[in-house]
Amino acid sequence: MGYLEQMFLGEFVHTIDDKGRLTIPAKFRGELATGLVITRGFERNLMVFALDGWQTLADTIARRPLSDEDMRAFRRRVFSGAMDLTPDRQGRIVLPAYLREFAQIDTEVVVAGMYNYVEIWNAVAWQSVRAAVEDSDDATRWDDLGI
Repeated sequence: MGYLEQMFLGEFVHTIDDKGRLTIPAKFRGELATGLVITRGFERNLMVFALDGWQTLADTIARRPLSDEDMRAFRRRVFSGAMDLTPDRQGRIVLPAYLREFAQIDTEVVVAGMYNYVEIWNAVAWQSVRAAVEDSDDATRWDDLGI
């Protein structure tokens, strides 16, 4: 795959239908067409990975020692909530009810690209998170990121 094909960028407002289906933004469908993994995010959102991205994450986690209590908790959070899905011909996936409940998703969502994965947010929650980031006037907040 080419470099640009592996990037997820942008934000898109979508609606969940009455069957719990989400249409993946057209811009993301190519990378996710053969399958994806969706799991709980860290801020009451959902995280979506292309299969190769998921494999990279899973391999990284699997290399960590099982004796590490925090790593076991992290594994439980990420893997027990994960579901592998394949979009239908229209680019739709059914979001499992337990993940919709976790992310407090009902009808309107924001699908946001995060470079190597995608986040799905309750639209109201996304507006709050985005506003908090955009309204921060303290540029020193980002100093420790090393970029």
